[in-house]
Parts: sequence; C-alpha cells; structure tokens
Amino acid sequence: MKYVNKDTLKESYSKQPKGKAVGADGVTKEEYGKRLEENIENLIVRMKKFSYKPYPVRRAYIPKGNGKMRGLGIPSFEDKVVQGVFKEILEAIYEPKFKEFSYGFRPNKSCHDAIQRVNKHIMADKVNYIVDADIKGFFDNIDHEWMIKFLEHDIADKNFIRYIKRFLIGGVMEDGKRLETESGTVQGGLISPVLANVYLHYTLDTWFDYVKKHEFKGEMYMVRYADDFVCLFQYENEARKFYQLLIERLKKFGLEIAEDKSRILPFGRYKGTKESFDFLGFTHYNAKSHWGKYCVLHRTSKKKLKIKREEAKKWIWEHMHESIADTVETLNIKLAGHYRYYGIYGNYIGLIKYFVYVRQELWKSKRRRDQSYWLTWKKYREILKIHPLETPKIYVTSAY
Repeated sequence: MKYVNKDTLKESYSKQPKGKAVGADGVTKEEYGKRLEENIENLIVRMKKFSYKPYPVRRAYIPKGNGKMRGLGIPSFEDKVVQGVFKEILEAIYEPKFKEFSYGFRPNKSCHDAIQRVNKHIMADKVNYIVDADIKGFFDNIDHEWMIKFLEHDIADKNFIRYIKRFLIGGVMEDGKRLETESGTVQGGLISPVLANVYLHYTLDTWFDYVKKHEFKGEMYMVRYADDFVCLFQYENEARKFYQLLIERLKKFGLEIAEDKSRILPFGRYKGTKESFDFLGFTHYNAKSHWGKYCVLHRTSKKKLKIKREEAKKWIWEHMHESIADTVETLNIKLAGHYRYYGIYGNYIGLIKYFVYVRQELWKSKRRRDQSYWLTWKKYREILKIHPLETPKIYVTSAY
C-alpha cells in the first residue's frame, strides 16, 4: 500500500474528468477539490486504520442492442480517486503478464488492433473454422472467491487485496435501496475493466495457451477484447472439441456460454464460404480484392447500425427546436466519432448509409419544427452548403 499516498491520490484526483454523474454521496469533483488537502489527508488516515469503506455504487441504466437495459455503476467521487490509484497499481503488475491477444481496456491497444489481428490470422495463417462464443452476463457473474485467489497468486500485499475485496462487495444503490453484490464487478468502476481482464487471463487466456500446446495439433488462435472473443482453427474436429472444453472450463469458474448466441462456422481463404460473423460491432465476411486476391472485409453489423441510427434519430428530434447551425455543430462531433470507430477498410458504404440516414432525419425534424413545408430538400441542401455535415472518412486503411 506504499504506492497509495498523498502524491498518487492527488494525481488521481487531477485525472478525474469534470462534469461527470455523481455517485451515491452526491459529491462532485469541484466540491471535493475545495478542501482537497484536508480530504486527501483524512482519506489516508482512514485507509491506514482500515476504516475507509467504499460507498455503494449508484446504479444507472443504458439501453443495450437487444432492447434490454445494461446496468452501470457510478462510484462516489472519493472512491473514483482511490480506484484511480488502484487501477495504476494493477496495470503495473498485470500488463507484463497479460497475453498479446488480449486487447480490451489495455494501454495502447484498441478495437481496431484486435480486428486487424483477426484479419491477419485469417488471411495469413491456416484458418478454416471460427468458434464464435458469447459469455452470458460475464461482468455480473465473476466469482469473488476466485477473483481474490487470482490476485493473491500475484500480489503479496494483503491490505491491498483487502481493499479490492471491499470494492467487490461494496453493494449497489438502486431506487434508494442498498443491494448486496455477492458476485460480479459493477461496470463503471475504474478498476472493473482491469479486474475483468485478470479474471479472464486465468480462466481463459492462460488455459487457451496450455491446451493449444498440449491437446491440439492444428493451428489455433484467439483474439479477445474484454469478454468478447473469437477463436480460429485449422481443423473442424478441433474447433468442436475446443468448444466443448470451453463450456466445461468456464463452468468451473462460475461462467456460462450463451449457446443460443454461440456457433462454429466454416470461414477463411480455403473455405470461401458466404458465412460471416460479428465481432466488435462489425460483420466480417470473405471477399476478393480488386486484384482478385482473397481478403476479409467488414461492414457495420446490422445490429449496431440499427442502434446507432436510433440513437442519432433520438438526439436529432430532441434538438429539433435548435437552429440548423447549432444542431450541425454538435452533430458533426457525433458523426466524426462514428467515422473514427466504423471507418475501417471496406466499410465506406456502411458509413454512407449512416450519413444519409442522419442527413434525412435532420431535414425531417427541421420541417416538423416549423409545421410547414417551406424547407424543401433543395433549400435544405443549400443550407448544408453553409453549415456542412461531416462526411464519411476511412481511418483504418489496411487489412492488417
């Protein structure tokens, strides 16, 4: 715990963004900062005495792609400060240990890196089959006992682990009631992504490397981004064997494969099938380049495109009473963000579809605002010449 001190806590405070939703304590960064020295000194005293206990996180919900809601936890501000330091300690310990094929929530690694690694394996290695597996409610089903065992395997500081356990069992505030958290790690906390990676490092990643070396003969690879992963195989029988072993392996650690969302499919340059699979918001499919060579291309998945359109429509109509100039200014930031993620090699048509939809919805909302039809399509296009919408752009230009 020597790294949890006045300097590291103050540095963590400075890194916390302003204007974020408050936790169960209702304290903002600005309020905490008014008496920063006193608050930090008091926090250190409480942590040394082990009288510091995290607040229950405040539960908030955001829509998921399947029409359901995903629960997010918003920690109290002081807990964010502590977690900020803990996160850096955990990363310093585990970054050298994590596997190269693990990409989620890690420094200098991105979704695009994970996608390009998948491409490289399919296009350059002997890949004929894909195991596309989905872990059911991963973040809600992390076993606390196993989590602590994994941490104790690498960390000798019992006091540090004691506080990690307090965060795990800290509870959730929902509708004014405190709910116990007997399993899982609440999404939204600063340490949750690192803990999730630690859990999957031991339950999945290291095991994958072991069985690859000792139980299989053909080529096999895995690419994981948080709890979203695909496994790639040379032989069908080994893909099927692995899938059954995977079910048993995860079951041992309190996790379950969503079999209705998981499958084994033929895919690769030797197969040339019309099969496709979704990974990280993209549909990946077999194709040929302009020169007639095999390649893997991507398009925004139908599920994600639908979600993004609905989100854009909702925002546009909520701001229908603003001027076009004001709406376009903010909308361009949203469009640029969409292009930066989905602007990947082969997906230009997907970007165009999204752009055309947004442009159309903006026109419809402004016509409705004035309850008249003076804003014809022709006039609208003239206005957009003055206040242009951000146009599609490809940011990831190579397959791998």
